Amino acid sequence: MPTPLELELEVDAATSSPRRLSLHPDRALPADEHQRAVAREIYGQTAQLPLICMHGHVEAEVFAANQPFADPAQLLVVPDHYVTRMLVSQGIDPASLGVPRADGGPVETDSRAIWRTFCRNWRLFRGTPSRYWMEHELAEVFGVDLVPSAETADAIYDQIEARIAEPGFRPLQLLDRFSIELISTTDSATSGLEHHAQLAGEGYGERIIPTFRPDAAVHLDRRGWREEVAALAEVSGEDTSSYEGFLGALRERRRAFVEAGGLATDHGHLTADTTPMDPAAAAQLYARALAGGQVSEQEAQAFAAHMLFVNAEMSCEDGLVMQIHPGVLRDHHRGTFERHGQDKGFDIPVAAEFTRSLRPVLERFGHDPRFRAILFTVDETVYSRELAPLAGAYPSLRLGAPWWFLDSPEGMRRFRETATETAGFYNTSGFVDDTRAFASIPARHDLFRRIDAGYLARLVLEHRLSLEEAVETAIDLAYTLPKTAYSRRSA
Repeated sequence: MPTPLELELEVDAATSSPRRLSLHPDRALPADEHQRAVAREIYGQTAQLPLICMHGHVEAEVFAANQPFADPAQLLVVPDHYVTRMLVSQGIDPASLGVPRADGGPVETDSRAIWRTFCRNWRLFRGTPSRYWMEHELAEVFGVDLVPSAETADAIYDQIEARIAEPGFRPLQLLDRFSIELISTTDSATSGLEHHAQLAGEGYGERIIPTFRPDAAVHLDRRGWREEVAALAEVSGEDTSSYEGFLGALRERRRAFVEAGGLATDHGHLTADTTPMDPAAAAQLYARALAGGQVSEQEAQAFAAHMLFVNAEMSCEDGLVMQIHPGVLRDHHRGTFERHGQDKGFDIPVAAEFTRSLRPVLERFGHDPRFRAILFTVDETVYSRELAPLAGAYPSLRLGAPWWFLDSPEGMRRFRETATETAGFYNTSGFVDDTRAFASIPARHDLFRRIDAGYLARLVLEHRLSLEEAVETAIDLAYTLPKTAYSRRSA
């Protein structure tokens, strides 16, 4: 009987045929035979559940236009910073991967050449979650049975290109193919939400919903902040020349998001600090920044912390669930940011502190039934020390799934082992896929469900849970908890 490795990388030496891609049915399940058997049974009960995708970054315009995807490179390589950052780490120029330049300068436009570069460097992804996701996409979504390589690049490209040209492979049709019950987009405070209005008119208003992200408006030292405030005034109809008008504009935009079906807000700050400022001091600082006066880094951080507190207060008013994910130093390499803009793989984690930082918000709203916050981190040292104890104490808190660099088999296992004993399962939010790479969404959920099945199987074999309890918990983690964690609070 062939081994799993032989099934995956079958080589016909006689004909020198390319290696064949074959997904093992037990991939990512435990290596121990007994634990794997139980995990297989648990996973079987969750594998076909609908997907709840409440932290997504697929653009609403993609669904509204519902056009065929451009080509394999533009679908699977160029927009996926997990993929491009690995290639860049080996000295490959982002421009040669077709990553757009901020100044509109030249980049590689031959998508087949970009795809060849990706396939030629396939070995770089060994051991990474990107490898798992991409293999799942190739085999399950596009029907590809070849392992990427320099020799197979063109054949794989042709097969994917033919598949995405089919009418059933347009974005809206893929919602059904992927069994996506609910998906959120992430939209700036200044978004007019016109694409969501169109989708609502087409009957998708309860299936594709916006998420309110005001980051660009609350960081006084961010490039383009004054332009963002001007755009906020225009789209809201509020006068943002004063601090009170600025707050009124944010409230008006949040109201518009609620009317468009939004359930949550999204806040990507450097720290989790929620210390409120004196309103008069906040107004003075806002006025100085708007007038072009100098604002120190410390002042900008203080205002951002204050605005987290203000947004928590607003969440009690309108019921939007608050997502907070600090601890990432954005655009670590200024040269890449200058050439290619944000979100190009150079956001690097830093140590995060939550216990003291969240105390102002939790003292005020932690027991308020109108408030719900979901906490994410890329600093896994705080799971057992801070986040699990916080989520295990405050009824307003839920602990978000392993996110970004921790969205991996090992990261998920460590999360369960360090957080569950204090927070339990039911103070967590279930899985969020946090991706711009639309075709990878099913793969990400599948991996999460397999890792949870393995963890729960261990509890069954240790006689800490019955099999019936483990199956029920697995279903809750995959489906029920994301729906309940993101249900809008009663304002």
